[in-house]
Amino acid sequence: MRAALARRAAAAAVVLALLLTGCSGGGDDGRDADGTIRLRFQSLAWQKESVDANKQLVKEWNAAHPGVQVDYVQGSWDSVHDQLLTSFEGGEAPDIIHDASDDLADFAYGGYLTDLGPLLPARLKAEIPEQSWRTTTFGEGVYGVPFLQEPRVLIANTKLLKASGVRIPTPEDPWSWEEFRWVTKELTGKGRYGIAWPLKEPVSVTLNLGLSGGGQLFHRDDDGKAVLRFEEGDRVVPGTIHDQVNTDGSAARSALGMGGSDSLPGFFGGKYAMVPLGFSYRQQIIQQAPEGFDWTVLPAPAGAGGPTQGVSPQTLSVAEDSPHKKEAVAFIDFLLRPPNMVRLARGDWMLPTGTEALADPSLHTAEHGWNVGTALARGLRPAPAQSVRGYPEWKDKVATPALQEFYSGAIDIGELRKRLVDDGNRVLARYQR
Repeated sequence: MRAALARRAAAAAVVLALLLTGCSGGGDDGRDADGTIRLRFQSLAWQKESVDANKQLVKEWNAAHPGVQVDYVQGSWDSVHDQLLTSFEGGEAPDIIHDASDDLADFAYGGYLTDLGPLLPARLKAEIPEQSWRTTTFGEGVYGVPFLQEPRVLIANTKLLKASGVRIPTPEDPWSWEEFRWVTKELTGKGRYGIAWPLKEPVSVTLNLGLSGGGQLFHRDDDGKAVLRFEEGDRVVPGTIHDQVNTDGSAARSALGMGGSDSLPGFFGGKYAMVPLGFSYRQQIIQQAPEGFDWTVLPAPAGAGGPTQGVSPQTLSVAEDSPHKKEAVAFIDFLLRPPNMVRLARGDWMLPTGTEALADPSLHTAEHGWNVGTALARGLRPAPAQSVRGYPEWKDKVATPALQEFYSGAIDIGELRKRLVDDGNRVLARYQR
Protein backbone atom coordinates (compact mmCIF):
# COMPACT_ATOMS: atom_id res chain seq x y z
CA MET A 1 0.00 0.00 0.00
CA ARG A 2 0.90 3.62 0.27
CA ALA A 3 4.09 4.93 1.87
CA ALA A 4 5.33 1.42 2.52
CA LEU A 5 8.81 2.52 3.51
CA ALA A 6 7.38 4.68 6.28
CA ARG A 7 5.59 1.72 7.81
CA ARG A 8 7.85 -1.29 7.31
CA ALA A 9 10.05 -0.52 10.28
CA ALA A 10 7.14 -1.17 12.63
CA ALA A 11 5.57 -4.13 10.83
CA ALA A 12 7.17 -6.91 12.88
CA ALA A 13 6.30 -5.21 16.15
CA VAL A 14 2.71 -4.74 14.98
CA VAL A 15 2.34 -8.45 14.22
CA LEU A 16 3.60 -9.38 17.68
CA ALA A 17 1.35 -6.82 19.35
CA LEU A 18 -1.69 -8.05 17.44
CA LEU A 19 -1.05 -11.65 18.40
CA LEU A 20 -0.62 -10.68 22.03
CA THR A 21 -3.81 -8.60 21.86
CA GLY A 22 -5.67 -11.58 20.45
CA CYS A 23 -4.74 -13.60 23.52
CA SER A 24 -6.02 -11.05 26.00
CA GLY A 25 -9.48 -9.87 27.09
CA GLY A 26 -12.59 -11.82 27.98
CA GLY A 27 -13.48 -15.45 27.63
CA ASP A 28 -14.06 -17.56 24.53
CA ASP A 29 -17.60 -16.19 24.22
CA GLY A 30 -16.29 -12.64 23.73
CA ARG A 31 -17.86 -11.31 26.92
CA ASP A 32 -16.43 -9.61 29.97
CA ALA A 33 -17.19 -10.94 33.44
CA ASP A 34 -20.16 -8.57 33.72
CA GLY A 35 -21.66 -9.84 30.47
CA THR A 36 -20.50 -6.95 28.27
CA ILE A 37 -19.84 -8.07 24.70
CA ARG A 38 -16.34 -7.09 23.64
CA LEU A 39 -15.42 -6.83 19.97
CA ARG A 40 -11.96 -6.28 18.56
CA PHE A 41 -11.72 -3.99 15.53
CA GLN A 42 -8.43 -4.23 13.66
CA SER A 43 -7.89 -1.03 11.69
CA LEU A 44 -5.20 -0.47 9.07
CA ALA A 45 -5.52 3.32 9.21
CA TRP A 46 -2.02 4.80 9.38
CA GLN A 47 -2.22 8.50 8.55
CA LYS A 48 -2.85 10.59 11.66
CA GLU A 49 -6.11 12.06 10.35
CA SER A 50 -7.40 8.60 9.52
CA VAL A 51 -6.32 7.02 12.82
CA ASP A 52 -7.92 9.89 14.72
CA ALA A 53 -11.19 9.53 12.77
CA ASN A 54 -11.36 5.78 13.40
CA LYS A 55 -10.58 6.08 17.10
CA GLN A 56 -13.12 8.86 17.55
CA LEU A 57 -15.85 6.78 15.91
CA VAL A 58 -15.00 3.84 18.15
CA LYS A 59 -15.26 6.17 21.14
CA GLU A 60 -18.66 7.42 19.98
CA TRP A 61 -19.94 3.87 19.49
CA ASN A 62 -18.76 2.79 22.93
CA ALA A 63 -20.43 5.77 24.59
CA ALA A 64 -23.75 4.90 22.97
CA HIS A 65 -23.54 1.09 23.39
CA PRO A 66 -22.41 0.21 26.92
CA GLY A 67 -23.38 -3.43 26.40
CA VAL A 68 -21.28 -3.85 23.24
CA GLN A 69 -17.80 -2.37 23.57
CA VAL A 70 -15.27 -2.18 20.74
CA ASP A 71 -11.51 -2.32 21.30
CA TYR A 72 -9.43 -0.54 18.65
CA VAL A 73 -6.47 -2.66 17.47
CA GLN A 74 -3.82 -1.13 15.22
CA GLY A 75 -2.77 -3.20 12.22
CA SER A 76 -0.35 -2.62 9.34
CA TRP A 77 -0.87 -2.81 5.60
CA ASP A 78 2.63 -4.23 5.20
CA SER A 79 1.94 -7.36 7.24
CA VAL A 80 -1.83 -7.75 7.16
CA HIS A 81 -2.14 -10.86 4.97
CA ASP A 82 0.35 -12.98 6.88
CA GLN A 83 -0.81 -11.62 10.22
CA LEU A 84 -4.45 -12.43 9.47
CA LEU A 85 -3.59 -15.90 8.21
CA THR A 86 -1.68 -16.61 11.43
CA SER A 87 -4.56 -15.21 13.49
CA PHE A 88 -7.18 -17.23 11.63
CA GLU A 89 -5.26 -20.47 11.93
CA GLY A 90 -4.59 -19.81 15.61
CA GLY A 91 -8.21 -18.96 16.40
CA GLU A 92 -7.26 -15.42 17.45
CA ALA A 93 -8.59 -13.30 14.60
CA PRO A 94 -10.15 -9.91 15.41
CA ASP A 95 -13.93 -9.76 15.12
CA ILE A 96 -13.97 -6.85 12.65
CA ILE A 97 -11.27 -6.82 9.99
CA HIS A 98 -10.10 -3.88 7.90
CA ASP A 99 -8.46 -5.03 4.65
CA ALA A 100 -8.69 -4.55 0.88
CA SER A 101 -10.91 -6.45 -1.53
CA ASP A 102 -8.00 -7.92 -3.49
CA ASP A 103 -6.77 -9.62 -0.31
CA LEU A 104 -10.05 -11.35 0.56
CA ALA A 105 -10.40 -14.17 -1.98
CA ASP A 106 -8.29 -16.80 -0.23
CA PHE A 107 -9.76 -15.91 3.17
CA ALA A 108 -13.31 -16.07 1.79
CA TYR A 109 -12.83 -19.37 -0.03
CA GLY A 110 -10.92 -20.71 2.97
CA GLY A 111 -13.89 -20.24 5.28
CA TYR A 112 -12.24 -17.64 7.51
CA LEU A 113 -14.72 -14.83 6.82
CA THR A 114 -18.45 -14.56 7.49
CA ASP A 115 -20.88 -14.34 4.59
CA LEU A 116 -22.39 -10.96 5.39
CA GLY A 117 -25.23 -11.22 2.90
CA PRO A 118 -27.94 -12.31 5.40
CA LEU A 119 -26.67 -9.91 8.08
CA LEU A 120 -26.34 -6.62 6.22
CA PRO A 121 -28.96 -3.93 6.95
CA ALA A 122 -31.04 -2.86 3.96
CA ARG A 123 -29.79 0.72 4.35
CA LEU A 124 -26.17 -0.29 3.94
CA LYS A 125 -26.92 -2.60 1.01
CA ALA A 126 -28.71 0.20 -0.82
CA GLU A 127 -26.11 2.88 -0.02
CA ILE A 128 -23.25 1.12 -1.81
CA PRO A 129 -23.55 0.52 -5.59
CA GLU A 130 -23.67 -2.99 -7.02
CA GLN A 131 -20.37 -2.52 -8.84
CA SER A 132 -18.67 -2.02 -5.49
CA TRP A 133 -20.37 -5.03 -3.91
CA ARG A 134 -18.97 -7.14 -6.74
CA THR A 135 -15.47 -6.53 -5.39
CA THR A 136 -16.29 -8.44 -2.19
CA THR A 137 -18.54 -11.14 -3.66
CA PHE A 138 -16.93 -14.55 -3.96
CA GLY A 139 -19.09 -17.37 -5.22
CA GLU A 140 -22.54 -16.81 -3.71
CA GLY A 141 -21.36 -14.93 -0.60
CA VAL A 142 -20.48 -11.35 0.33
CA TYR A 143 -17.39 -11.33 2.52
CA GLY A 144 -16.70 -7.66 3.10
CA VAL A 145 -18.22 -4.21 2.94
CA PRO A 146 -16.33 -2.00 0.45
CA PHE A 147 -16.15 1.51 1.85
CA LEU A 148 -13.15 3.51 0.59
CA GLN A 149 -11.58 3.62 -2.87
CA GLU A 150 -9.24 5.76 -4.91
CA PRO A 151 -8.78 6.39 -8.61
CA ARG A 152 -5.33 6.87 -10.06
CA VAL A 153 -4.81 10.45 -11.17
CA LEU A 154 -2.11 12.57 -12.75
CA ILE A 155 -0.45 15.05 -10.41
CA ALA A 156 1.02 17.82 -12.52
CA ASN A 157 3.38 20.75 -11.97
CA THR A 158 0.98 23.61 -12.74
CA LYS A 159 3.69 26.03 -13.88
CA LEU A 160 5.21 23.57 -16.35
CA LEU A 161 1.78 22.46 -17.56
CA LYS A 162 0.63 25.99 -18.34
CA ALA A 163 3.95 26.98 -19.93
CA SER A 164 3.75 24.04 -22.36
CA GLY A 165 0.51 25.25 -23.90
CA VAL A 166 -1.01 21.77 -24.00
CA ARG A 167 -4.73 21.24 -23.59
CA ILE A 168 -5.74 20.81 -19.96
CA PRO A 169 -7.85 17.65 -19.61
CA THR A 170 -11.00 17.39 -17.51
CA PRO A 171 -12.92 14.35 -16.23
CA GLU A 172 -15.46 15.02 -18.97
CA ASP A 173 -12.79 15.35 -21.65
CA PRO A 174 -9.62 13.51 -20.61
CA TRP A 175 -6.58 12.99 -22.78
CA SER A 176 -6.64 9.92 -24.97
CA TRP A 177 -3.67 7.63 -24.48
CA GLU A 178 -2.26 8.85 -27.81
CA GLU A 179 -2.65 12.50 -26.81
CA PHE A 180 -1.17 11.73 -23.41
CA ARG A 181 1.95 10.28 -25.05
CA TRP A 182 2.29 13.43 -27.19
CA VAL A 183 1.78 15.69 -24.14
CA THR A 184 4.58 13.99 -22.21
CA LYS A 185 6.92 14.64 -25.13
CA GLU A 186 5.88 18.30 -25.13
CA LEU A 187 6.58 18.53 -21.38
CA THR A 188 10.03 16.98 -21.74
CA GLY A 189 12.96 19.39 -21.79
CA LYS A 190 16.55 19.80 -20.68
CA GLY A 191 16.95 17.97 -17.38
CA ARG A 192 13.23 17.25 -17.22
CA TYR A 193 10.99 14.33 -18.11
CA GLY A 194 7.35 14.75 -19.02
CA ILE A 195 6.38 11.96 -16.66
CA ALA A 196 7.73 9.55 -14.07
CA TRP A 197 6.07 6.16 -13.76
CA PRO A 198 6.83 4.79 -10.26
CA LEU A 199 6.32 1.11 -11.06
CA LYS A 200 8.00 -0.79 -8.27
CA GLU A 201 4.73 -2.75 -8.17
CA PRO A 202 3.62 -2.59 -11.82
CA VAL A 203 0.81 -5.14 -11.95
CA SER A 204 -2.13 -3.33 -10.35
CA VAL A 205 -1.31 -0.08 -12.18
CA THR A 206 -1.16 -1.88 -15.53
CA LEU A 207 -4.33 -3.91 -14.99
CA ASN A 208 -6.45 -1.17 -13.46
CA LEU A 209 -5.57 1.56 -15.95
CA GLY A 210 -5.78 -1.06 -18.69
CA LEU A 211 -9.57 -1.05 -18.44
CA SER A 212 -9.60 2.44 -19.95
CA GLY A 213 -7.77 1.13 -23.00
CA GLY A 214 -10.33 -1.59 -23.50
CA GLY A 215 -8.19 -4.25 -21.82
CA GLN A 216 -9.32 -6.92 -19.41
CA LEU A 217 -6.64 -9.69 -19.49
CA PHE A 218 -8.61 -11.91 -17.08
CA HIS A 219 -11.66 -13.61 -18.55
CA ARG A 220 -13.99 -16.49 -17.72
CA ASP A 221 -14.40 -19.49 -20.03
CA ASP A 222 -17.64 -21.40 -20.57
CA ASP A 223 -17.02 -23.43 -17.42
CA GLY A 224 -16.58 -20.30 -15.32
CA LYS A 225 -12.85 -20.82 -14.90
CA ALA A 226 -10.47 -17.85 -15.03
CA VAL A 227 -8.33 -17.66 -18.15
CA LEU A 228 -5.80 -15.09 -19.39
CA ARG A 229 -5.99 -13.57 -22.87
CA PHE A 230 -3.84 -10.70 -24.12
CA GLU A 231 -5.95 -8.81 -26.65
CA GLU A 232 -5.60 -5.52 -28.53
CA GLY A 233 -6.94 -3.42 -25.67
CA ASP A 234 -4.44 -4.98 -23.28
CA ARG A 235 -1.57 -3.50 -25.30
CA VAL A 236 -2.61 0.14 -24.90
CA VAL A 237 -1.35 1.00 -21.41
CA PRO A 238 1.82 -1.12 -21.28
CA GLY A 239 2.64 -0.11 -24.85
CA THR A 240 2.31 3.59 -24.01
CA ILE A 241 4.52 3.35 -20.93
CA HIS A 242 7.11 1.26 -22.78
CA ASP A 243 7.30 3.75 -25.64
CA GLN A 244 7.51 6.76 -23.31
CA VAL A 245 10.53 5.17 -21.63
CA ASN A 246 12.29 3.48 -24.51
CA THR A 247 11.28 5.36 -27.68
CA ASP A 248 10.33 8.92 -26.74
CA GLY A 249 12.58 9.44 -23.73
CA SER A 250 9.67 11.31 -22.12
CA ALA A 251 9.45 9.03 -19.07
CA ALA A 252 12.28 8.61 -16.57
CA ARG A 253 13.79 5.12 -16.71
CA SER A 254 15.15 5.58 -13.20
CA ALA A 255 11.63 5.94 -11.81
CA LEU A 256 10.50 2.47 -12.89
CA GLY A 257 11.83 0.89 -9.71
CA MET A 258 10.38 3.55 -7.41
CA GLY A 259 7.37 3.53 -5.17
CA GLY A 260 4.98 6.47 -5.36
CA SER A 261 6.55 8.35 -2.45
CA ASP A 262 10.01 7.94 -3.98
CA SER A 263 8.99 10.00 -7.01
CA LEU A 264 7.88 13.06 -5.06
CA PRO A 265 11.31 14.69 -4.46
CA GLY A 266 11.99 14.65 -8.22
CA PHE A 267 8.52 16.00 -8.90
CA PHE A 268 9.01 18.86 -6.43
CA GLY A 269 12.43 19.55 -7.89
CA GLY A 270 11.14 19.94 -11.45
CA LYS A 271 12.71 16.73 -12.74
CA TYR A 272 9.28 15.28 -13.59
CA ALA A 273 6.42 17.40 -14.92
CA MET A 274 3.79 14.80 -13.94
CA VAL A 275 3.47 11.68 -11.81
CA PRO A 276 0.56 9.19 -11.90
CA LEU A 277 -0.40 8.38 -8.30
CA GLY A 278 -3.28 7.17 -6.20
CA PHE A 279 -5.73 9.90 -5.18
CA SER A 280 -4.68 9.69 -1.53
CA TYR A 281 -1.12 10.81 -2.28
CA ARG A 282 -2.44 14.37 -2.25
CA GLN A 283 -2.00 14.43 1.50
CA GLN A 284 1.71 13.64 1.22
CA ILE A 285 2.10 16.28 -1.45
CA ILE A 286 0.49 18.90 0.80
CA GLN A 287 2.74 17.90 3.67
CA GLN A 288 5.98 17.67 1.70
CA ALA A 289 5.78 20.17 -1.17
CA PRO A 290 8.13 23.15 -0.87
CA GLU A 291 6.53 26.50 -0.14
CA GLY A 292 5.06 28.07 -3.25
CA PHE A 293 4.99 24.83 -5.26
CA ASP A 294 1.83 24.81 -7.37
CA TRP A 295 0.33 21.47 -8.38
CA THR A 296 -2.91 20.28 -9.92
CA VAL A 297 -4.90 17.05 -10.14
CA LEU A 298 -5.76 15.76 -13.63
CA PRO A 299 -7.77 12.71 -14.69
CA ALA A 300 -5.92 9.68 -16.03
CA PRO A 301 -6.01 9.18 -19.82
CA ALA A 302 -8.90 7.29 -21.39
CA GLY A 303 -9.13 5.05 -24.42
CA ALA A 304 -11.66 2.73 -26.01
CA GLY A 305 -12.93 1.69 -22.58
CA GLY A 306 -13.71 5.28 -21.62
CA PRO A 307 -12.66 6.94 -18.35
CA THR A 308 -12.80 3.66 -16.43
CA GLN A 309 -10.36 2.22 -13.93
CA GLY A 310 -10.16 -0.89 -11.83
CA VAL A 311 -10.07 -0.48 -8.08
CA SER A 312 -9.73 -2.71 -5.03
CA PRO A 313 -11.64 -0.88 -2.31
CA GLN A 314 -10.78 -0.98 1.36
CA THR A 315 -13.15 -3.33 3.15
CA LEU A 316 -14.60 -4.28 6.52
CA SER A 317 -15.22 -7.97 7.19
CA VAL A 318 -16.26 -10.16 10.11
CA ALA A 319 -14.30 -13.23 11.16
CA GLU A 320 -16.20 -16.50 10.84
CA ASP A 321 -15.04 -17.45 14.35
CA SER A 322 -16.49 -14.30 15.91
CA PRO A 323 -19.16 -15.28 18.48
CA HIS A 324 -20.96 -11.97 17.99
CA LYS A 325 -21.44 -11.53 14.27
CA LYS A 326 -24.68 -9.50 14.47
CA GLU A 327 -23.08 -7.02 16.87
CA ALA A 328 -19.99 -6.78 14.66
CA VAL A 329 -22.18 -5.99 11.63
CA ALA A 330 -24.08 -3.41 13.68
CA PHE A 331 -20.79 -1.67 14.44
CA ILE A 332 -19.84 -1.72 10.75
CA ASP A 333 -23.22 -0.22 9.90
CA PHE A 334 -22.60 2.56 12.43
CA LEU A 335 -19.07 3.15 11.13
CA LEU A 336 -20.39 3.48 7.58
CA ARG A 337 -23.36 5.76 8.08
CA PRO A 338 -22.99 8.46 5.40
CA PRO A 339 -21.65 11.23 7.70
CA ASN A 340 -19.19 8.78 9.27
CA MET A 341 -18.11 7.43 5.90
CA VAL A 342 -17.32 11.00 4.84
CA ARG A 343 -15.17 11.43 7.96
CA LEU A 344 -13.26 8.24 7.14
CA ALA A 345 -12.83 9.26 3.49
CA ARG A 346 -11.49 12.69 4.35
CA GLY A 347 -9.20 11.21 6.97
CA ASP A 348 -7.70 8.85 4.40
CA TRP A 349 -7.91 11.33 1.46
CA MET A 350 -9.91 8.78 -0.51
CA LEU A 351 -13.43 8.47 -1.90
CA PRO A 352 -16.34 6.79 -0.11
CA THR A 353 -18.19 4.07 -1.98
CA GLY A 354 -21.57 5.14 -0.59
CA THR A 355 -23.66 7.27 -2.92
CA GLU A 356 -24.99 9.59 -0.21
CA ALA A 357 -21.54 10.01 1.30
CA LEU A 358 -20.00 10.70 -2.11
CA ALA A 359 -22.51 13.51 -2.64
CA ASP A 360 -21.30 15.39 0.43
CA PRO A 361 -20.34 18.96 -0.60
CA SER A 362 -16.97 18.75 1.17
CA LEU A 363 -15.88 16.14 -1.38
CA HIS A 364 -16.73 18.32 -4.38
CA THR A 365 -14.51 21.33 -3.76
CA ALA A 366 -11.81 22.33 -6.23
CA GLU A 367 -9.29 22.63 -3.40
CA HIS A 368 -6.73 19.81 -3.55
CA GLY A 369 -8.56 18.28 -6.53
CA TRP A 370 -11.39 16.67 -4.58
CA ASN A 371 -13.83 17.49 -7.39
CA VAL A 372 -11.69 15.65 -9.95
CA GLY A 373 -11.68 12.50 -7.86
CA THR A 374 -15.40 12.51 -7.21
CA ALA A 375 -16.08 13.04 -10.91
CA LEU A 376 -14.02 9.93 -11.68
CA ALA A 377 -15.92 7.79 -9.16
CA ARG A 378 -18.61 6.82 -11.65
CA GLY A 379 -15.99 5.12 -13.84
CA LEU A 380 -14.48 2.95 -11.11
CA ARG A 381 -14.93 -0.80 -11.63
CA PRO A 382 -13.78 -3.95 -9.82
CA ALA A 383 -10.13 -4.68 -10.53
CA PRO A 384 -9.85 -7.29 -13.33
CA ALA A 385 -8.39 -10.06 -11.15
CA GLN A 386 -10.60 -9.37 -8.14
CA SER A 387 -11.93 -12.87 -7.51
CA VAL A 388 -9.30 -14.97 -9.29
CA ARG A 389 -7.71 -17.68 -7.18
CA GLY A 390 -4.00 -17.92 -7.87
CA TYR A 391 -3.74 -14.21 -8.66
CA PRO A 392 -1.14 -13.51 -5.91
CA GLU A 393 1.21 -16.17 -7.32
CA TRP A 394 0.67 -15.00 -10.90
CA LYS A 395 1.30 -11.42 -9.81
CA ASP A 396 4.48 -12.14 -7.86
CA LYS A 397 6.09 -14.89 -9.94
CA VAL A 398 4.91 -14.13 -13.47
CA ALA A 399 3.50 -10.66 -14.07
CA THR A 400 5.77 -8.49 -11.92
CA PRO A 401 9.09 -9.65 -13.42
CA ALA A 402 7.62 -9.76 -16.94
CA LEU A 403 6.27 -6.21 -16.78
CA GLN A 404 9.45 -4.88 -15.19
CA GLU A 405 11.52 -6.36 -18.01
CA PHE A 406 9.10 -5.07 -20.64
CA TYR A 407 9.01 -1.53 -19.30
CA SER A 408 12.81 -1.42 -19.13
CA GLY A 409 13.06 -2.56 -22.76
CA ALA A 410 14.59 -5.96 -22.02
CA ILE A 411 11.77 -7.91 -23.73
CA ASP A 412 9.28 -7.08 -26.48
CA ILE A 413 5.48 -7.16 -26.47
CA GLY A 414 5.40 -10.69 -27.88
CA GLU A 415 7.49 -12.07 -25.05
CA LEU A 416 5.40 -10.13 -22.55
CA ARG A 417 2.22 -11.70 -23.93
CA LYS A 418 3.77 -15.18 -23.81
CA ARG A 419 4.77 -14.83 -20.17
CA LEU A 420 1.57 -13.19 -18.94
CA VAL A 421 -0.73 -15.60 -20.78
CA ASP A 422 1.07 -18.91 -21.35
CA ASP A 423 2.98 -19.00 -18.07
CA GLY A 424 0.07 -17.34 -16.27
CA ASN A 425 -2.55 -19.85 -17.39
CA ARG A 426 -0.39 -22.67 -16.09
CA VAL A 427 -0.40 -20.97 -12.67
CA LEU A 428 -4.16 -20.42 -12.67
CA ALA A 429 -4.84 -24.00 -13.78
CA ARG A 430 -3.30 -25.36 -10.59
CA TYR A 431 -5.84 -23.44 -8.52
CA GLN A 432 -8.86 -24.52 -10.59
CA ARG A 433 -8.49 -28.28 -10.83
